[in-house]
Amino acid sequence: MIAVATKDLTRVYKTRGANADVLALDRVSMNVEEGEIHGLLGPNGAGKTTLVKLLSTVLLPTSGTASVLGFDVVRDTSRVRQMIGVVLGGDRGVYWRLTGRENLEYWSALYKVPAGTAKKRVTQLLHAVGLSDRADHLVEGYSRGMKQRLHLARGLVGDPRVLFLDEPTTGMDPVASLEFRSLVTDLRSQGKTIFLTTHDLAEAEAVCDRVTLIDRGRILAVETPNSLGRMVAKFERIDFHGGPNDLLQNLVAVPGVASVKPMPDGRHRVELESESASREVLEVLVKAGISTINTSRPSLEEVYLHVIGDGPA
Repeated sequence: MIAVATKDLTRVYKTRGANADVLALDRVSMNVEEGEIHGLLGPNGAGKTTLVKLLSTVLLPTSGTASVLGFDVVRDTSRVRQMIGVVLGGDRGVYWRLTGRENLEYWSALYKVPAGTAKKRVTQLLHAVGLSDRADHLVEGYSRGMKQRLHLARGLVGDPRVLFLDEPTTGMDPVASLEFRSLVTDLRSQGKTIFLTTHDLAEAEAVCDRVTLIDRGRILAVETPNSLGRMVAKFERIDFHGGPNDLLQNLVAVPGVASVKPMPDGRHRVELESESASREVLEVLVKAGISTINTSRPSLEEVYLHVIGDGPA
């Protein structure tokens, strides 16, 4: 079954004055299968949060359609809200002057969970997200990672079938991020569908079954984590110091080398456009007597520049 489906979904933000309207989503069509972790990957401003808000009935589309578990987000708003949970990044959505337990009990009441069921579910959720020992402490004393785990528990109080996670690990330290990803994977094993937005390639590779790449409101591609890794590896960079006069010319002549650029600190950077070029470039550098060589992968934004540059304007 398809858990989330959109067809030509478009959202335009109206602006005042002489400024042009902002096209946040441009005819987005995609499907998320039930029981999968589906990532929406893109740089800041790509339209990720707008899409989550449309799917979770917070915003109305300008045109196009969207459905969750077969229910239209515009016509069947109340039915959709009964089946979803939403977790936003940052510190929004929890009350610092309440304890973790009180926060979850409050949200359980809003979801109209029966009191007896709510008490048991809150205790289970606090244990699942590792907050049992701090359940009765005020949230204002929680670390950033603890607050995000409480966010996740809050999104689960209504026992949703589809969970939307919007940049859930923003601001977390590496340990907290790993713990959070483990919790998300556990949720999939319970049969829940996870729709995860992120600009972190490592996060997408770690937890997602499939990933949709989005930029400037348009879908670029739908990939598996493995193919994402290959895509980034294709644009590897190799930095080096020094070398004979003809070295730069020899490097530029290697098939698969996109450019050789000087860096402000005196290094040169070889940018590749083919993963297979890496070995030959390293061989050229070693033969030239270069001993200081560093390899690195580009950021997701840099990869997007390549992908967008090759795609339609």
